[in-house]
Amino acid sequence: MKCTECGTTMKTQRENYRYDESGLKKVTLVGIEVSRCPRCGNYEVSIPHMEDLHRLIARAVIEKTTRLTSEEVRFLRKSLGWSGVDFARNMGVTEETVSRWENGAVPIGPQADRLLRLMVAQGRLTTTYPTERLSQINPKKATPARLQIEARDDQWELVAA
Repeated sequence: MKCTECGTTMKTQRENYRYDESGLKKVTLVGIEVSRCPRCGNYEVSIPHMEDLHRLIARAVIEKTTRLTSEEVRFLRKSLGWSGVDFARNMGVTEETVSRWENGAVPIGPQADRLLRLMVAQGRLTTTYPTERLSQINPKKATPARLQIEARDDQWELVAA
């Protein structure tokens, strides 16, 4: 492999790499291929299976036992594929609140922290849920759900709601 800066042949070896590109300060990838130019110092990193890597990082972040940091809130929002506007709408807060969480001006509250973790944890299981419904929830009125559920072909099926 040739250096894109100076054309010198690069040396490739496995090494630990601090993955700052994730947006998180303390992620190190162990034993990945890094190609370095001995002449100009340019380097290229080969990170395989990026989507799986980000899913694993997200899982590790939501499983930690302390409140989410501002960088972690931003990482998890992006892992859900949401803009700041979408995230604010789905969390039931203002865009300014999201900005404050992600810039570290105000820590995310405990209820929002738990909700975000649950959204990330369940993200793959609830992809059919139309998230625009979250913004339609009336926060001032609580009524019991009326459900009729029937067993059909060894499965439960919602008949009426």
